[in-house]
Amino acid sequence: MGFFSRLFSNQKKQAPEVEERTVLNIQIGDILTYDLVDYEVVGKITYRDGSYEWFAYQLLEGQTTKWLSAEMDDELELGMYETIKLPVSTPYPKQLQYDGKTYNKDEEGEARVTGEGRSKNINGRTTHYADYLSDDEETYLSLEEWGSEVEVSYGYDIEAYEIKIIAGSK
Repeated sequence: MGFFSRLFSNQKKQAPEVEERTVLNIQIGDILTYDLVDYEVVGKITYRDGSYEWFAYQLLEGQTTKWLSAEMDDELELGMYETIKLPVSTPYPKQLQYDGKTYNKDEEGEARVTGEGRSKNINGRTTHYADYLSDDEETYLSLEEWGSEVEVSYGYDIEAYEIKIIAGSK
C-alpha cells in the first residue's frame, strides 16, 4: 500500500480497548472523583493474607493524600482513609484512643504486599497490620508496621456510588 492509499484509506485505526474500571481494578494514572474532588491514583498496594486479598489506592489532589481501601468480603467494603499522627508500638494494644473516641481491635494479622506507582518501594514486603473499630462503629483506625515504624490511618465507610472512576490508562 503506497503513501497516498494509506493517507486516503477508509480504514479506521482501532483505539486500544480500555477496561471498564471498578473499585477492584483501579490503575495508576486513573482519576477518581469523590466528594466533588478529583484525585489522581498515584499508588496501589495489594495485600494478601493467606487466600484473602484487598487493595489500597493512594489518591493525590494538590498536597492532599487519601487512601481508598477496597475489599470483597461477603459484599464490597470501601473505606476512605487519611494518615494521622498517633504513637503506637508493637505489640498492638487491645484499645486505642483518638479524637475523643475509643477504638477496639477488630482484626490483626500479617500480609504480603505488592506495590505499584509511588508504593512500589514496599513491593514484596510483609506488613503486620491491625484494624480497630470505634465504639459507635462509625470510624476505623488502621495500623501497619513498616520496619520500625507503625503507620496509623483514620477512616470511615463509603459507598461505591459516591465514587466516579475515569480510566487514565489501559
